[in-house]
Amino acid sequence: MSAIYEVFALRYARGDGRKRYQNFSSLNLDADRNFNDPMPLDFYVWLICGNGKTILVDTGFGHKEAARRGRTIDQTPADCLRRMDVDPANIKDVVLTHLHFDHAGTMPDFPNATFHLQEEEMVVATGKYMGIAEYTYPFSADVICDAVRAVYAGRVNFLNGDVELAQNITLHKVGGHSAGLQVVRVLTRRGWMVLASDAVPYYENLSARNPFTLVYNMPDMHLAFRTVEQLADAPDLVIPGHDRQVIERHQPVRPELSHMAVRLD
Repeated sequence: MSAIYEVFALRYARGDGRKRYQNFSSLNLDADRNFNDPMPLDFYVWLICGNGKTILVDTGFGHKEAARRGRTIDQTPADCLRRMDVDPANIKDVVLTHLHFDHAGTMPDFPNATFHLQEEEMVVATGKYMGIAEYTYPFSADVICDAVRAVYAGRVNFLNGDVELAQNITLHKVGGHSAGLQVVRVLTRRGWMVLASDAVPYYENLSARNPFTLVYNMPDMHLAFRTVEQLADAPDLVIPGHDRQVIERHQPVRPELSHMAVRLD
């Protein structure tokens, strides 16, 4: 029987002060009269459960990075998992979509996990481009050092392109937002779903074909839009990485977790 999974989005932090003009690479301020409207940048990790597996996608950031960057953190990703009755120590597989601080922090909170990462992402995150402030900003030296420690401990599974992680769970390298950005395709009862991470931070980035402002390779960002649409069975099965509408559109896991955990499948 083909494996079908349950998928959850866990919002661990919020960025309420974000404005619309900050979230699009190309915005005609004369034509778009709403350019200064609020457009929050929320922060998620994702949980995939089924077929005997519990897989975490990304590890978010913790209180240290929140204080350093002026972010509002409700609870760490590990605490989110505990509220979902999942012990972080029992997580065996973590997909790191990329190594930006808000997607690859708190790795030490998952002491028994193997981290699945595109090799090019690590090469760039530890290479010459990190001397350029524009590219360094979304990374954190502390986070990258945690990743290097995981490498030395034999806990990083380096990937080069598209791979099958488990039955009906595949990882696809798209780049664009970062050098080795990957998205996750998973089969659910609603069909093939894509956890797009920062390939599609907001639903509107995809629908308007207007990438987010943080760019490593602009052509690849545009090609990533095409890829996620081809991978998903329907437009609403492309799940953005930072959109508050993810929480608003989907069913809460439990009423008391309505602000934090929704079921996507």
